[in-house]
Amino acid sequence: MDLYLPIAGLSVNMLVIIGLGGLVGVLSGMFGVGGGFLTTPLMIFYGIPPAVAVASSAPQITGASVSGVLAHGSRDGVDYHMGAVLVAGGAIGSLAGGFLFRLLQDAGQIDTVVTVMYVVMLGGIGAVMARDAIGSILAEWRGESPPGSGRRHHPLIAMLPFRWRFYRSGLYISPLAPFLLGFLTGVMTVLMGVGGGFILVPAMIYILGMSARVVVGTSLFQILFVTAATTMVHAMTTRAVDLVLTGLLLIGSVTGAQLGARLALKMKPEYLRLALAFIVLVVAIRMLLGLTWRPPEIFTVQPL
Repeated sequence: MDLYLPIAGLSVNMLVIIGLGGLVGVLSGMFGVGGGFLTTPLMIFYGIPPAVAVASSAPQITGASVSGVLAHGSRDGVDYHMGAVLVAGGAIGSLAGGFLFRLLQDAGQIDTVVTVMYVVMLGGIGAVMARDAIGSILAEWRGESPPGSGRRHHPLIAMLPFRWRFYRSGLYISPLAPFLLGFLTGVMTVLMGVGGGFILVPAMIYILGMSARVVVGTSLFQILFVTAATTMVHAMTTRAVDLVLTGLLLIGSVTGAQLGARLALKMKPEYLRLALAFIVLVVAIRMLLGLTWRPPEIFTVQPL
């Protein structure tokens, strides 16, 4: 069943796009990330233009994050004080990212830049996550305590001035640290079409030293507002948001998120991290091949 996408300028199979949204929703519910780091590259693989894929994934992530925030908030799993600082940084970062996106788009380099950023970010984060997950699994098999189980913020964080107390996160740190982290996430959200959760969650644990109890909920809280701001930035500047594509993705992701949340309760965190790392690395390798593999026909002509 084909449907025409007015902004992307092509026809797609509705069931394929809904299924893609459902897959990303399952992963989002299982791992506590927005899912954009998979939505965007998978749409690019399917043939959606990268600029449209990036811009259209942001509203889909916004919709998928709403139910997550409500669920975690009902269990006191959201640090709203920390989340407000992250959102402030993310909002400013999304404006800066929108300006940079438009510059790259006008220069005709946005497709290449987006792909290179995905290869670098996904490859690096996937390798780190795989290393930590394998170390934890091996320690469990040997009957040892998992490596790095202690919670402590990075030493550079302690050097920043103007400390605040974030009671629910159990931290007494400078708000500059989460603000800068939110700013970086906002820039990436616009440039790469991601919620930033796949970077934000590890950063809040390993850099800020936040309590694991509120990490996922706080991450989704920040993702919700930043992706909403990103949608507005793209709608007003790049005009690449395809609402038809976004609607199809939302239908699948909302349903898939509920299934993913149930599956997460039945799996150990170490195995979840290893599965996520494997998926991230596979996507990074596939995008790297797209950059380096020489196609049989360099130039093609498509009928109108």
